[in-house]
Amino acid sequence: MERDAKIYVAGHRGMVGSAIVRQLRTAGYDNLLLRSSKELDLSRQVEVEQFFSKERPEYVFLAAAKVGGIMANSRYPADFMYDNMMIEMNVIHAAYHNGVKKLLFLGSSCIYPRLASQPMAEAALLTGSLEETNEAYALAKISGLKYCEYLNRQCGTDYISVMPTNLYGPNDNYHPEHSHVLPALIRRFHEAKAVNLPVVEIWGTGTPMREFLYVDDLADACIFLMQNYTGSETVNVGTGKEVSIRELAILVKDIVGYSGDIKYDLSKPDGTPRKLLDVGKLTALGWQYKTDLIDGIRLAYEDFLSHSIRAER
Repeated sequence: MERDAKIYVAGHRGMVGSAIVRQLRTAGYDNLLLRSSKELDLSRQVEVEQFFSKERPEYVFLAAAKVGGIMANSRYPADFMYDNMMIEMNVIHAAYHNGVKKLLFLGSSCIYPRLASQPMAEAALLTGSLEETNEAYALAKISGLKYCEYLNRQCGTDYISVMPTNLYGPNDNYHPEHSHVLPALIRRFHEAKAVNLPVVEIWGTGTPMREFLYVDDLADACIFLMQNYTGSETVNVGTGKEVSIRELAILVKDIVGYSGDIKYDLSKPDGTPRKLLDVGKLTALGWQYKTDLIDGIRLAYEDFLSHSIRAER
């Protein structure tokens, strides 16, 4: 990407989008197109087409999405499928019709089968059944990456798809129902500490294994891939390391400084038993993560403390 290129970051107020903006500006990219959801509703095709036709971005980072944890995905599957499908298709379609040089589509590791061999390689896509608790979101993300692939094949575009592992960091969503596991734990332990609750309850058995990546590392990887990768095959982005939910809870508890006990609600679902990405392709391209989990959680908790709780999404 040229330093003066016009770059559109869709979803720049979200955790991923804001991290991409931070990294772009640090790298010297200042000609950024940024629109809030109030200024531009990406679910509305006419608005998106008018925006692209008027602004003519040269590069696009598609980080806009409707996201949430197990509870939100289970309760509102239709919303997750519709909103994400509309956002993806509108932006990718408008990018193609307005001559965007390169687009990066951000997916999710939940696209892989529930019982995929671990660590999950890019080739595992569509080889088995999805995790039911986030199937709608996964199907929408699969559709987006496949649309990019089909445009590359049919029309010669240069659209790439990135599949990040579980993310956390500055500007995360701490909503009690709609957040992912790590920010949910940060909020739960913080509030329990504040009112001296004797026990914090956590969904499931605590045995599922998860991988976590600090969001600024993802942003760095996205810019690296925009500059160094071309191809229709997806690229996994992660650390290649995993931790159990039980171990994660203890780590967050210690960082927050909560002194009570942890109770596991065995009546609640665990979700996918294990989810670790094979990051061999990205490593071979020359990129590696920088932020260890314990340091990243400390940074995330500092960010949580320095802002009002982001629970409105």
